[in-house]
Amino acid sequence: MTEDILLDLLASNFVWLLLAVLIIATILKSVHIVPQAQKFVVERFGRLHSVLGPGINLIVPFLDKIAHRVSILERQLPTMAQDAITLDNVSVQVETSVFYRIIEPEKTVYRIRDVDAAISTTVAGIVRSEIGKMELDQVQSNRSTLTSTIKEQLFAVVDDWGIEVTRAELLDVNLDQATRSAMLQQLNAERARRAQVTEAEGKKRAVELSADAELYAAEQIAKARRIQADAEAYATGVVAKAIAENGIEAAQYQVALKQVEALNALGAGDGKQTILVPSAALEAFGDAFKMLKGGK
Repeated sequence: MTEDILLDLLASNFVWLLLAVLIIATILKSVHIVPQAQKFVVERFGRLHSVLGPGINLIVPFLDKIAHRVSILERQLPTMAQDAITLDNVSVQVETSVFYRIIEPEKTVYRIRDVDAAISTTVAGIVRSEIGKMELDQVQSNRSTLTSTIKEQLFAVVDDWGIEVTRAELLDVNLDQATRSAMLQQLNAERARRAQVTEAEGKKRAVELSADAELYAAEQIAKARRIQADAEAYATGVVAKAIAENGIEAAQYQVALKQVEALNALGAGDGKQTILVPSAALEAFGDAFKMLKGGK
């Protein structure tokens, strides 16, 4: 009996139950909650209709559908290694790393199939092109400039794909073993040359300083001799003037003075307490003492 009643109720309310289920399904199909790190691409009859941002969004059920769920988080491509040849024909292997994020998913999903592969190929072409314009020394020393150039050219290409390249780094420039050995030999030779030049400059400087010292010593000796000569000339002038004014007595006075000075020096020497003097010298000394005392 109970089952019959239940079946009668279901039969009489089937339309309403079906309508309720349809309403619930419509609501579920029309309301979509988009996570913060994603964007949804909506298609209507197979064509792009809209892009849903984070939050609660409404679409027309059964007409619109979520075709693509795209993450807008920043992504890092695996480290890429590209072979390139420099302007001076040196083969190098360049390692690069690229970070990007999708800002316009409608372009990304409808204009490019494999974003990562496309970026990798583009970076490889740019790196080969730019390194081919530089010599090896320039590649090593201008790494920051090369990185900036790669970024600028990559930005211009990926803009059509709805992508923003946040970072593009040139990680390393590797050389083959033969090139490394040649560069090491060149570096050692350059160090040896610099050492020889430094040693030669040191010797040259030592010779210059020695010559300057000898020249300075010679100048000082010459200056001393000039001063001594001036003093002797002055003394001779004084004696000559005295002779001219006082006659022969002035000359005899000078001779007597020199004799006394010589006697004093002879007697003051070590081991010279006993002195043998000729008799004629005694008379000369006596005359000298008389003249010094003013006697005739």
